[in-house]
Amino acid sequence: MEVGSLPVELWRVILAYLPLPDLGRCCQVCRAWRELIFSLDNTRWKQLCLGCPECRHPNWPSQPHLEPASWREALKQHALATRTWTQNGSDLQSSACLLFFHRRKDRRIWHVGPGCEFETLRGALGAVGPYDRVVLHPGVYEEQAEVALKVPVELVGLGQLGEVALLVCIEQQCTTARLCNLVFMPPWFSTVVYKTSRGHVQLDNCNFEGAQLQVRGPGTCQARFCSFSQGSSAHLLGVVLSLLDSCDFAGSDTASVTVEGPPVSERNWACKHLAALARTLPPCSVYGPNNSSPTNPGSTGGHQLSGNNKKEHVSIEDWQRKIGIHAVCHGTVIEDGWSDGERSEGEEENRGEGGTKNTKNPFTLDYKISYDHHGLSHLLKPRPNGSLPQTCSPDPCILRRCLFREGKGGVHLSNYGQARLEGSVFRGLHYAVRCIQNATIVMLRNEVCECRASGVFLRLSAQGLIAENNIHSNGEAGLDIRKGADPIILCNRIHSGLRSGVVVLGNGKGSIRSNQIYNNKEAGVYILFSGNPVVSGNHIFQGQAAGIAINENGRGMITENVIRENQWGGVDIRRGGDPILRDNHICYGYSDGMVVGERGRGLIEGNYVYCNKGCGVWVMSSSLPQLLGNYITHNCMYGLAVFCRKDPENIEAREGNWPGQEGIGGEGGSGERRGVEGEGREGQENLNEEGELFAWESDLDSEDERHSARRSISVALVESNYISYNGAVGLYMKSSEPLNVFANLINRNHGTGIAVLQSSQLTRLVTNCILENGRGGVTVEKDCRVELRGNGIYENCGPGVSFTGNGQIVENDVVGNRGYGIQVSGNADIKVLRNRVQPAQGCGIAVLGPVKGVVYDNLLFQGHPGNKKTLIHLDPGNDGCVLRNNSILRHDNSLTSAPPWILENPPPRPLASPPSGLSSSQYPSRLGISMTTRISATVESGCHSGSMFCCIL
Repeated sequence: MEVGSLPVELWRVILAYLPLPDLGRCCQVCRAWRELIFSLDNTRWKQLCLGCPECRHPNWPSQPHLEPASWREALKQHALATRTWTQNGSDLQSSACLLFFHRRKDRRIWHVGPGCEFETLRGALGAVGPYDRVVLHPGVYEEQAEVALKVPVELVGLGQLGEVALLVCIEQQCTTARLCNLVFMPPWFSTVVYKTSRGHVQLDNCNFEGAQLQVRGPGTCQARFCSFSQGSSAHLLGVVLSLLDSCDFAGSDTASVTVEGPPVSERNWACKHLAALARTLPPCSVYGPNNSSPTNPGSTGGHQLSGNNKKEHVSIEDWQRKIGIHAVCHGTVIEDGWSDGERSEGEEENRGEGGTKNTKNPFTLDYKISYDHHGLSHLLKPRPNGSLPQTCSPDPCILRRCLFREGKGGVHLSNYGQARLEGSVFRGLHYAVRCIQNATIVMLRNEVCECRASGVFLRLSAQGLIAENNIHSNGEAGLDIRKGADPIILCNRIHSGLRSGVVVLGNGKGSIRSNQIYNNKEAGVYILFSGNPVVSGNHIFQGQAAGIAINENGRGMITENVIRENQWGGVDIRRGGDPILRDNHICYGYSDGMVVGERGRGLIEGNYVYCNKGCGVWVMSSSLPQLLGNYITHNCMYGLAVFCRKDPENIEAREGNWPGQEGIGGEGGSGERRGVEGEGREGQENLNEEGELFAWESDLDSEDERHSARRSISVALVESNYISYNGAVGLYMKSSEPLNVFANLINRNHGTGIAVLQSSQLTRLVTNCILENGRGGVTVEKDCRVELRGNGIYENCGPGVSFTGNGQIVENDVVGNRGYGIQVSGNADIKVLRNRVQPAQGCGIAVLGPVKGVVYDNLLFQGHPGNKKTLIHLDPGNDGCVLRNNSILRHDNSLTSAPPWILENPPPRPLASPPSGLSSSQYPSRLGISMTTRISATVESGCHSGSMFCCIL
């Protein structure tokens, strides 16, 4: 009969009455019939799949509302899985007499129940032969002693699930067995209802109520569509390979699944079949960061972080005005759509036009976090034959598509145990996964949420891979790593936690790479008590506290992260924290970009700190950081601020009442910092697991060992940084401890370039370029001890150097500043030696008041010829300051044009070129320093009172 003779719809109605064997025969008629049978996927195949009493919905229990890709394929996989237990056919025997033990092909069916062949389960098991089927009719079957399975057998409950209940303790002593459609409840003498130590057991569509399943290696287990409730659990001890697929675990008093001990060396017959089955099962549901979810961060804050790249063209001038540096960092790209408040009309107009009108030098910004190359999808991509690559070789215990809910624990691994969790859901537990004592865990594409404590807990040298999971809304940390644990945390979404996203402490290690960590109530990554992870390539944003906090002797290598829009500091280091921070983007924070608090340390190198509402970097004077080669730009307050440990005047500023951008006032204090410190103390109390005491003293490394590979310093160091375009002072210092400031470019800040308001110890400002700041170049208040040596101070909008403290000003070039070149006043005790000074207007060197000291060997150049002020001014009543061997060069009015004065012997002090126009790959590890070649003072021909200018060539 031809298919085309009837409408397809009518064929589908007719074929809907065929049983499964007849559908299979119809598929073999011809290609047209085969395609017709396949087209019944959402009708007849769905009916057959859901009508099978041994098989529940293919996506049960975690996603029963989602239909599978193919109902026919789901039924096929079920049929293949149900036959696994029978695939231990006899191997070739060396003796003919062993043929007696071959499996019989004529399987018998035995019925158990009232009025049947057997009324008790024990009686039926005493009579069955190998591979027979025992059908239990509805009822409750109770045994007063342990029942042994001595031959391979299949136990099947008749009717709906729940109509057949077993109150028994079964010990399997045979090679294989299958149990289907049964409810297990513990007998009076034991909570263990089924145990095996050598054979293979297959459990299909069974319920365990208050009971325990126990499997010991080399025994194996395959459980499908089973429910473990009312405190039920599965214990896998030294298993070689077991597969738990689509199981529901609820209400456990301890861990729902316990995996203990290393796999035994011996393997049973089922291992190769389970391994093949694990590789051919359809892929699990994905909860990874690249898939849509109700909690996709693309819906938080309007920043789309996945999908196709979105590009926007803007002009280089507009971009430099906005953030001042390039936003590209080794494949990690941030958005350009952050806004502080409402947009102006001009900005809205430009936005509506798709960019700015000036596109002379356009460039492209990507709107995507580029971590896809770290993904694991290539490991799970099936081969043409449907199998998975060999790199996906199964772990001893595999849990797929399971649901863990409303209990104490999900999965517990200990004592070198190994497990693989894939596509499962952990919800409403005390903890989801606990991996300890050298155990190894692989977690792929799971959802971990609403745990009362930490979601995933690793300690005591545990390790493994945790990748592409959605970990959110947990009561403690999303991941808790401690006591030497060393996992790989890769491409996860860790968000919306009531505490931190990831906590690493107690000598915990790990590689935390390419994750999205956002909207956590405390720090996105919290490192303390000698925790020492590698944190790289992550996107840490919109947290309600710090982005990354390093506290209590925490360490770590923190590189190439994007840390943005956090409520507190993007990075917070204090109380012995000693990390390495390199090449991170720390931006758009609602407080300071980076905070180095009390006793903070660390190597902070090559970071991009910009567009934060507070300071770029906030440093407490009792800390010893090394800030090398950082780009600190466009922050609303100071670029770099160094404060005393106690500064009650500034609590208001720390609480968010930012001062105006004019003047030096409004320095930061300690109000918000106390919140960070409180977080550390509270976190220490709550990070105890089940009340165990911390014994960190035995875990802490010695200081010598910790810093053996680090450049040791005894004074905080600020070297080769680019501090520009900040809303107040570039470098603001109100400190009680020494500070070394070497070879920095400090330019175009709204306030003074460098302001030293308090410095009881020596502050050294050496070989810096202080250029075009909104106020003076360097301001030093009274009672401060400061050394200025070898600096280039050019074209600032106030005095080049205003000095009322004690110290020395040696070998600086102070050129083109408005007002005085160098102004010394008050009761200062100072040496001004071998400087080269050319003011734009006013005196070159002015000594005002009762200053003590010497002004020797300075070279002064006249600026505007019309400036009649003396280049060196000393108050007449001053008898404590000595002027000697100072040289003054004035314009020769007899010449129609003035030749340029050349700075030579030595060459000019450093002028650091702004890095605009460079891509991130071109950024130098140290700022490139170019030298001023000359000072020119030209006069318009024939007019000595005409326009004058001082330029740096």
